[in-house]
Amino acid sequence: MSHRTTTARAHPGAFAHPALFYRNPQEYVTGVRGFVQDAVRAAEPVLVAVPGPHLAALRRALAADGAGAAAQDIEFVDMARLGRNPGRVLAALQEFADRHPGGCARIVGEPIWPGRSAAEVREATRHEALINTAFAGRAASILCPYDTTGLPAAVVADARRTHPTLIDAGRPADSPAYADATTVCADCDTPLPEPATAALVLEYAAGELARVREHAQAWVRGSALDPTRRDDLVLAVSEAAANSLAHGGGSGTLRLWAAGTGAVVAEVHDGGRLMDPLAGRRRPPVASGDGGRGLWMIHQLCDLVEIRALDTGLTLRLHMVTG
Repeated sequence: MSHRTTTARAHPGAFAHPALFYRNPQEYVTGVRGFVQDAVRAAEPVLVAVPGPHLAALRRALAADGAGAAAQDIEFVDMARLGRNPGRVLAALQEFADRHPGGCARIVGEPIWPGRSAAEVREATRHEALINTAFAGRAASILCPYDTTGLPAAVVADARRTHPTLIDAGRPADSPAYADATTVCADCDTPLPEPATAALVLEYAAGELARVREHAQAWVRGSALDPTRRDDLVLAVSEAAANSLAHGGGSGTLRLWAAGTGAVVAEVHDGGRLMDPLAGRRRPPVASGDGGRGLWMIHQLCDLVEIRALDTGLTLRLHMVTG
């Protein structure tokens, strides 16, 4: 039996970014499988990046109808690992497309699923908006499934704002709520909540980067992080503080606190501005000097990076968990 659904397709030189709304596992598998089958028939490369349980279901479905065996260029990635920090996802999608120049890259990306924290969802929503900027003019089609029964209504509403096309009950249509990335990212810049536990505060200025590192290193020794994760956090803090000194007015504030169950948070605030919202979310060229390399490293090191660009300055909140 053939299981098909109508999907938005990218023509040569075009970019498509539809959201697939689904209500149950059957709608999910049918919608995604149809998208992959279209790519297989067109000999287009496919990346399927969805959470582990969905990954297993799709593998079974594609194997059952032969699509998995027919497509030599299907790559499967567990989004729960790749997208643990949503700030890492965009670069992975771009790198997949870059490996397949001259054609239309097909990508299934599911960065938001039931059970993600509110902080993760907000940064993933920012990611969804920035896809439209990063891929503008490229021959690619990125299908993003959304569980309309398991996700809060506000999350589904944001999906309507970050995707120019919606696929509901197998029918594609333009999204009347679609908004440009600048608008969505500005709406994501809500003030961060204050920590529930006391934070250790350090004010720093030019010439004090070594002091910042020593301060963070001394504090993190008392945390539940293993030695490797401690080193990762200290390096991330150092990169964030270096950005403050170079681009944030020459000074900043570091706060460190425990977040329960072994997690720790480091926050760096300064008077800077985030001039490029894609900074850190795409791999900087080797010869780019700084060019966002510090923020790129921070995203690779941390489990979650919350970014707030407000009138009061720029805040990076870096999360690291045990395990």
